[in-house]
This record gives sequence, structure tokens and C-alpha cells, in this order.
Amino acid sequence: MAKSYKGAKTREISFPLGGIGSGSIGLAGNGRLIDWEIFNRPNKKSFNGFSHFAVKAETQGRLLDARILNGDLQAPYMGEHIRGGPWYSGYGFGPESQTMAGMPHFEDTEFQGEFPMAGMTFADRSFPGRMELLAFNPFIPLNDHDSSIPAALFEWVIENTSDSSIDYTIALSVGNPIPTEKVIHCYRQSVSVSGRTLHKLGLSSKQYEDDHPQYGDICIATDAAEVSRQDFWYRGGWCDALEMYWHDFSRPGAMRNRTYAEEMPPSDRHKDTATLAAHVNLKPGEKGKVRFTISWNFPNMVNFWNPQKSGSNSWKHYYATLFDNAEASGKYALEHWDRLLAETNAFKEALFSTTIPDVAKEAVSANLSVLKTATCLRLTDGSFYGFEGLTEDTGSCEGSCTHVWNYAYALPFLFPNLERSMRDLDFRYNSRPDGQMMFRLMLPIGREQQNFHACADGQFGGVIKAYRDWKISGNTEWLIANWPAIRNSIEYAWADTNDDQWDPLKKGVLEGRQHHTLDMELYGPNSWLTGFYLAALKAGSEMASFLGERQTAETYQCVFKRGKEWADQHLFNGSYYGQRVDLSDDSILPRFGEDAVHGYWNEERSEIKYQIGDGCVIDQVIAQWHANLCGLGEIFDKEQTRTALQSLYRHNYKSSMRNEANTWRLYSLNDEAGIVICTWPEGTAKPSIPLTYNSETMTGFEYQAASHMIQEGFVEEGLSIVKAIRDRYDGEKRNPWNEFECGSNYARSMASYSLLHAFSGFEYDGVKGMIGFRPVQTMQEEFRTFWSLDRVWGQFEMTADHLSLKVLGGGDGLNLNMFKTTSSVLEKVDCVSFGNKEVSFDILEDTLYFRNEIILQAGQAIMFKLLR
Repeated sequence: MAKSYKGAKTREISFPLGGIGSGSIGLAGNGRLIDWEIFNRPNKKSFNGFSHFAVKAETQGRLLDARILNGDLQAPYMGEHIRGGPWYSGYGFGPESQTMAGMPHFEDTEFQGEFPMAGMTFADRSFPGRMELLAFNPFIPLNDHDSSIPAALFEWVIENTSDSSIDYTIALSVGNPIPTEKVIHCYRQSVSVSGRTLHKLGLSSKQYEDDHPQYGDICIATDAAEVSRQDFWYRGGWCDALEMYWHDFSRPGAMRNRTYAEEMPPSDRHKDTATLAAHVNLKPGEKGKVRFTISWNFPNMVNFWNPQKSGSNSWKHYYATLFDNAEASGKYALEHWDRLLAETNAFKEALFSTTIPDVAKEAVSANLSVLKTATCLRLTDGSFYGFEGLTEDTGSCEGSCTHVWNYAYALPFLFPNLERSMRDLDFRYNSRPDGQMMFRLMLPIGREQQNFHACADGQFGGVIKAYRDWKISGNTEWLIANWPAIRNSIEYAWADTNDDQWDPLKKGVLEGRQHHTLDMELYGPNSWLTGFYLAALKAGSEMASFLGERQTAETYQCVFKRGKEWADQHLFNGSYYGQRVDLSDDSILPRFGEDAVHGYWNEERSEIKYQIGDGCVIDQVIAQWHANLCGLGEIFDKEQTRTALQSLYRHNYKSSMRNEANTWRLYSLNDEAGIVICTWPEGTAKPSIPLTYNSETMTGFEYQAASHMIQEGFVEEGLSIVKAIRDRYDGEKRNPWNEFECGSNYARSMASYSLLHAFSGFEYDGVKGMIGFRPVQTMQEEFRTFWSLDRVWGQFEMTADHLSLKVLGGGDGLNLNMFKTTSSVLEKVDCVSFGNKEVSFDILEDTLYFRNEIILQAGQAIMFKLLR
């Protein structure tokens, strides 16, 4: 059952409805339409005029009730903090009238959310009926086309709870957002492939040419059998428009249409609004259904945040290559509604029927929403690009930032082709001839590269991700195309041109100056960044060996072994992994230039700033987390890693922040819990100016640590961290579908997807045709989990008498040669069947080998019967 939010717990909710790379509209916790982020930039805390849904009930020409389909607006009611706005709005004027909070609305509402679907219920003592809303945008693993439709889909169900027949009207009103004097509101009908009439009301203008940044349109549409409309609300001063709208709507009968000539200007005070209404008659106890779409097309994206000095700064959205205008995408959504809803629901049901703890499922699901926000773009050819997050009106930190997107594990499994496009862009446009990788991709594509240090975790994370993406897809041609850049990325560690002097002697340990995701540099060996290097070396060795480059493979393997041995011996202090640096050594910085001395030397304390030193840092064994998720094997000594994770939990997990001194950003407060970035346990010396962000609780880092703990069997500890995060994002204090860090809808929060793999022990190798599961904890009588790879997605189930591997969706099929799980389970396998046929197999330790390759298509399953 979906988690429910009521009353104050709905205050901060904004559930994003939109396609991947198309922007989104937020569904507020009380049903408002907010956060209109469809105009090529973020737009937090916004509303598009008087946009809303409304309903009325009448019988025999007599109005029974009419009200806005919103619940109560939650306090505070002082008004928005607006500087320099009109005198009639802002702080001290109360809520904006455009919130519709002053109009009759429903007293009893409830919000349910299981991303990608949101549901609401509406009831009121004065209204003769009960309303239910299902709102979504298609989210179908591997189907990035249908998951990128620029539209929000709303399905209303009305139940007549009275003892007589009632005529109901559900109306959708939307503002025309385009600042123009040449407004066009145009109604059109068409017949769908199923024979239903589609009613579409488009909102646009003639003011801009088709290459202008503000060129575009909105369309509201329905496939209801009976409709009426109002092309324009009344144009006038003061509150004339809303007064006349409510006068028109809250009387019996259909909406009376109103039009204005194109040359007539709109009101100075309010933009134009249009209404499309659907009418249904229901007998007592009968239910009816009405579908609406809000679709949009603002095709011209412009780099307004960091424009290049010459040449074009604009490009066309991918969605605009699929749909000519907003009407086209709305029409597509209505015509394919049943399939889009069924396939989205199939994914949602598969995910939420997973038998991992509910709070972990909630964390996995909620952060998938990032992919549907303005954090993400799709370039003209469909390639994927992401900011780190969002400020109110600008992307926060551009460039598909490599070290942030390292943590985001949802996209590579759910939409692997989009994830591979990020590798393609980086290796083509962000790699320099000597292998130095810039960690921010500049737009428009092909412009000058960023000019800064390479980022150690970002650069080597790119190698790990390339290895992972190859294994997810099994696409060796893709690997071959990118291999020269991958190899150069690794070898930049010892390149003569590496001014940061990472590993000039090929010792397998990063030294020198190491830029990282906490936005500064570490000096001296540390397990965090050296771990990335070691994992990249190991991945590189395997890729080189597969491609027949034996000498390269041996070189990488030798460097890896040297580095691993040294790191396990010298970076582990018996309790956790750390950094080896003498903070008082003033000779470390000068070889990296005056900037290093000026930026990092604390003259007053005679100490290097922004270092870990003897601290216990959250990402100290992150490379092992990546390795576990990617199938790379051991990076750090297993027992030392387990001890380090236990120490991390003991020192860094705070059950209350009330007595913690947090000098940085405040992501948890008072009695909220979380795990902080870095601590200095008793008996260690904390630098005077320590590692940046050390006292913050950032969810992406927290999920990484929690997931890794669960991988290693520390389930209770990992879950306590996950619960702490989700308790903070409770709907009242923070939005459950917006885990923020450096801005809203932050990409790193998608580290939560790894919880799914941590609990299921998911293994994969598309190159070898292998899939496997090793559930960490099977306290239930049965275990079930969702999984997804390049061509198919499905469900795995384990019970006392059988295992089953089902494919529920996808395209070309899963080629399987082997299945892996624990040897104790495989010992019980009696027979294997595929369809109606038994499959011959051999078992060696933890691997079951099929004697003939199996191609598993959507709708098919492999069954493993177990002896009891």
C-alpha cells in the first residue's frame, strides 16, 4: 500500500510529472499544479497563473456544489518573500490568489506516492461524490522514448455517493505562460486510432519566431465523450478574470465559450487562461473516469548560465525531434494511454513487490524522480546530460559532473543507453590527448573544454562506469570505440603532463594534488581516492585482456597489486582507512604553485587546510562499494573493509544533531539523525580547518555508506541510515521527492538505487551471459526483487521450493549462459525448466551453467525446482 500523507505532512510535497529531459510540472501535496519547470530552466516555487482542476455536481439543472480540486493550503500564511514585486502581493499580503486557496475546496484530502505514480483522494461533506486522482508520466525501463514524453497525465475517477443521478463536470484550467500580445488559443478535435474523439485546446502565440528561446506552446486535452470549453477567461482589471470564471463555472450547465480577436491585448495584471471541461452523468453508486493531459513544447534550449563568447548557444530538445508541438505529444499520450499506464504500472508493481524493507523501497523509488526534473536534459540527438541539481531558477553546477554522477546508479540499469551516451560525450568531448579528463561537459556540445584540474574520483570513476556499462550491455563494439580514451584516462595517472603528479612512479597509490567531489584537493595518499584509482586499474586490466592487449593488462594488474598491498598495509590504522599526510609540512604545497600555497596553507596554525588527516571519512572505502556493484571483486582487504564500515557507523552516525557543531550546510537539524562526512574520533587531532563539508549529512554519501554496510551484512546499521534520511524527508519538513544537496533534485541521491542490489546481491555480466542473485537477508519465507539490464527487465523470486527468473519487459531478450547464487542453494536444484521444456545444466560451486544458451524474452521465465 502506498505511503500516505495528510495535513501538515503534505506541506512540502511537489511530485514531478514530466519526461526524461523534458522538464516537469509539480503536483503539490494538496493537488495544486506548481513548479512549472517546462520553460527550459528551473522554476521552483512557481505557479502558472490560475492553473488548476475543478469539479461541480448538478442535477436537473440545479447546482449541488462546485469547488476547486485542492485540499487546504498549509501554513504559513504570511505570503511569499518577494522583493521588488507588485504592491498587492508578497510577504504581509497572505497567500497569492493564484494558489486558489481562497476558493471552495475539499476539506479531506490524502496524497499517496509510489514513484512514478502519485494518487490523491478528495472528499467533502458538502460535495456529493468522492474523487480520486492518478497522476503520472510514463516511466518504462529501457523505453526512453515513451519515458521522455513532455506531458503530465491525469486520470480522475468520480464516484457518485448520493442516492440520485448526478451530472459531474471536471474542468482543467491552464494559464498561457508566454509573455505576449499575440495570443492564440485554438481548439481542435481529432479521432484517435481507437475511434475516440480527442479534444485539444492549444495555448500559444505568434510573437516569436520558431528559433526564439521563448517560442513554444502548451496543450490541454481530454478524450472525454462530452466536453465544453472556455477558450479565454474574461479579460479585465482587478480580480475580474477569477470572478467571471467562478461565476461561469459555478452555475448549472456547460461552460460558455469566450474568444478574443488575436489583436486584442490581454490584461496587464494577469495572463490569459483557458478551460477545458469534461462532463459525465453517473447513477447512484456508479463510477466514471476522465483523462486529461497537459503537454508542452518549448523546443529551443539556450545556455543562459554559461554562454560561450562566440557562436550559437542554443540547441533543440530531443523531445522536439519526436513531437512537432504540444498538441502532438498530448495526442500521443491519449492515444497510447492504456499501454503507457499498463507498462508504467508493471514497473511500479515489480519494484514495490520487492521484499526488501519498505523504507529502502521508498528511498529507491523516490529518487528516481530526479530523472523527470529539470536536473536532466536530453540533447538533440538524445544524449543525456545532467546538472548536479537545481536552484530556484538555474541548474546547480553544470556539466554532467563526473564525480557527482559517479553515485547515481539508477540510470545505468533502467536506461543503459542514456548512461552510455554520457560516457560517449565525456570520452569524445571532455578527454584531452594526454588522457586528462575534464569533469564538467560544456554546452553547447563541442565548445571549449573546462580548464581546471582533473578530478581524481571523477576521472577514475569514468573508467569504472565504462566497465560497468560494458558489462550491463555486453556491447563490445561500444567498448572498442571508447577504449583508447579509457586507456588514456588510466595512464594519465603517470603521464609526464600530469601537473598534479598523481602516480609518476606507478606505485599504484595516488599522491600529489588530488581534486575531488568535495570541491577541494587532498595532498598525500588516502584510501578514498586511491581506491578509485585501484578499481580503475583492475577494470582496465580486465578490459585490456578481453581486447587482446596483454601487455597493457599486465601493466595495470601489476600497478594494481602494488597499490592494493601498500594501501591495505599503510592506510588502514587498525580501525579505519585514512590519509597519510604531515599537515605541518610546508614543503608539500610549493611544488604545485603559488595558488596551492595561498589556498591551502593556514599561516596562523602552520597547517595545510581542507585535509582528512586522522579523520574517519564517509567515502574511505567507496571504491569497494563500486566494485561490489560492478563485479570487480576485492579492492581493499575484506576484513579491514568490514572493520572500517563498523568504525564509520560508530563514529559518524549521529542519532541526533542537536549537540553537533555543524559549520556547513544544514541538511539535518535538532533531533534528526544522519551520518556525517568526516569525524575525528577521540585520540585523533582534528585539523584547524578540516575537510570541506565535514559536518554535513548529504543523502548520496549516506546511501553509499548504508548500501555498502548492507552488502557486508550490517543490515541493521545500513537501514538505520536509510530510515534517518527518509524521516527527514517526511513531507512536512522536506519534500519526499526532492532530496537536495547542492540544490534540489540532486543527482547523487540516486545512489539509493544501489540498495536494491545490496539486498538482492545482484550480479550480471552481459559479455558472458551471466546473471545472479545472493540475497543478503532472507528472513521472509520468500525473497523477490526487481532487476533491469540492457535489453530486458524483470523479477527474481526465491522460495523454499523454487527459484524463478522472469522477464517482464524489454526488447531483444536476455542471452543467458550461466546463473549464479550461493552454492548452498544450487546444491538443492533438482531441475530447470524454460517454457515447457527441461533445460540441461551443470553446476560448479556457485554457478549453474546452461549447456545451451537460453534467450529469455519478455513474458518468459526460467524455473529452478529445489529439493526441500
